[in-house]
Amino acid sequence: MEARRRSSTKPVQSLKPTKTVSVDEDLTKASDALPLPLHLSNAVFFTLFFSAVYFLLSHWREKIRTSTPLSVVTYSEIIAILAFVASFIYLLGFFGIDFVQSLILRPQTEVWNSEDDDEVADVLLRKEDARKVPCGQALDCSLPPLPPPAPIVTVQKVLDEKPVTVLTEEDEEIIKSVVAGTTPSYSLESKLGDCKRAAAIRREALQRLTGKSLEGLPLDGFDYESILGQCCEMPVGYVQIPVGIAGPLLINGREYSVPMATTEGCLVASTNRGCKAIHLSGGATSTLLRDGMTRAPVVRFGTAKRAADLKLYLEDPDNFDTLAVVFNRSSRFGRLQGIKCAIAGKNLYLRFTCTTGDAMGMNMVSKGVQNVLDFLQTDFPDMDVMGISGNFCSDKKPAAVNWIEGRGKSVVCEAIIKGDIVRKVLKTTVESLVELNMLKNLTGSAMAGALGGFNAHASNIVTAVYIATGQDPAQNVESSHCITMMEAVNDGQDLHISVTMPSIEVGTVGGGTQLASQSACLNLLGVKGASKESAGANSRMLATVVAGAVLAGELSLMSALAAGQLVKSHMKYNRSNKDVSKASS
Repeated sequence: MEARRRSSTKPVQSLKPTKTVSVDEDLTKASDALPLPLHLSNAVFFTLFFSAVYFLLSHWREKIRTSTPLSVVTYSEIIAILAFVASFIYLLGFFGIDFVQSLILRPQTEVWNSEDDDEVADVLLRKEDARKVPCGQALDCSLPPLPPPAPIVTVQKVLDEKPVTVLTEEDEEIIKSVVAGTTPSYSLESKLGDCKRAAAIRREALQRLTGKSLEGLPLDGFDYESILGQCCEMPVGYVQIPVGIAGPLLINGREYSVPMATTEGCLVASTNRGCKAIHLSGGATSTLLRDGMTRAPVVRFGTAKRAADLKLYLEDPDNFDTLAVVFNRSSRFGRLQGIKCAIAGKNLYLRFTCTTGDAMGMNMVSKGVQNVLDFLQTDFPDMDVMGISGNFCSDKKPAAVNWIEGRGKSVVCEAIIKGDIVRKVLKTTVESLVELNMLKNLTGSAMAGALGGFNAHASNIVTAVYIATGQDPAQNVESSHCITMMEAVNDGQDLHISVTMPSIEVGTVGGGTQLASQSACLNLLGVKGASKESAGANSRMLATVVAGAVLAGELSLMSALAAGQLVKSHMKYNRSNKDVSKASS
């Protein structure tokens, strides 16, 4: 802070005392002239507005029924129209004036260089130096009130260029009520109507409750409105993860720059080397084998025979069309593909599979399953639905059913790497790679009892791409199911490498894909949003890119292992040379 002050072109000592602007003097509202209290005036105009709307709509509906022209109005309708206009003008002026002022009175860029702003910055700096307790990064401590006790309009930019959030007296009262437990933290967004302010208040309350600082966890620079009700509850900030680019990755004749969000050094560099080797060898070929999301509810009957009766009913091809019609009502993209049943005594597990367009589709398939369960209650009234998910799906858990049957997108990706590329770029030989793959990825994984883990590090690439593109990171469990195969071809001169991934669960709409950063990464790949040409084309393309990136990552890591370069590369790229103690001070 002291260094910043000394480097300033204008000394702090030359600044003049700051000016205060009283809200009582300059922010007088038109509503202050009303003869009634504000809440009563609002209630009157709200009632008048909705009453007029209801009256007009009901009368116009009656005119339409009787074929009376709408232009013919009665005295009562004229009065209702006048009441509607008057109440609308009042409500617009009351609720819309602050919003309009915030748009047209926004300060220009030149304001930051004005003398008044320097004065305000000086006051803020002197107040900051007077604090006795450090604050979080994005929150400012409450300042002692200055005479006169009127709110002070301050510019948010200060000399150290860190955003300052000024807590008002009202905010301070809300923080105290959250700390005391009288105001639930989860209700701040609905009570305040301002998601950013709610996050700031929740953050400060958390710091006071725990006695721990959240300095270093950013608050500013994020759109909290975008996550409300869909991505995260009770936010207090956001975590920054760097995004690197691997590529260009050449798949099916098209180049992709693959975004990878990770904090593991060497991962992006290694994947990038694999992309280079694939590109120099003519590219990779990726093929989609299956596309279907699953959901498996569990139901219970009084006897095993009744459970078996339902199993036979669902697996009867004559009943599939009826069930498909019921299932498909939930969405114009969700189309039932099949039902696979498994019985355990009196319990029956129903594994539904359906297409989901460009969405990952968990919610879509769940709604369709609920429709079918409601339909089955007619013929099987003794069926007791124990849960909409019975883990036979299976979601976010390693499971043989996903490894064998597939879930989401099933993809196989292959490439032939030329022998000279293996030697010059990957620094190893075809024979070494083939032998190591057999000993490590196949035999070693079998010795460990691996389930779908016959690979070197597929989950590394899958998780990095998932975080960058707004997928569900927890689904890397089944999405990382992968078997890596290597074989010498062309008389042992070249290397054939392939990855088979039966359950890549991705989407390009919904969830985290709608956030700005993740949407930008999807746009980089050319798969942002829903495909306009063919439903599901973007999500299928994303799945092939994930498989191609895994292929590149497997090729590079296995080469590093075969050449004995793993430890050396990680010591170079995955270890910081900075003096942590000096950096922290």
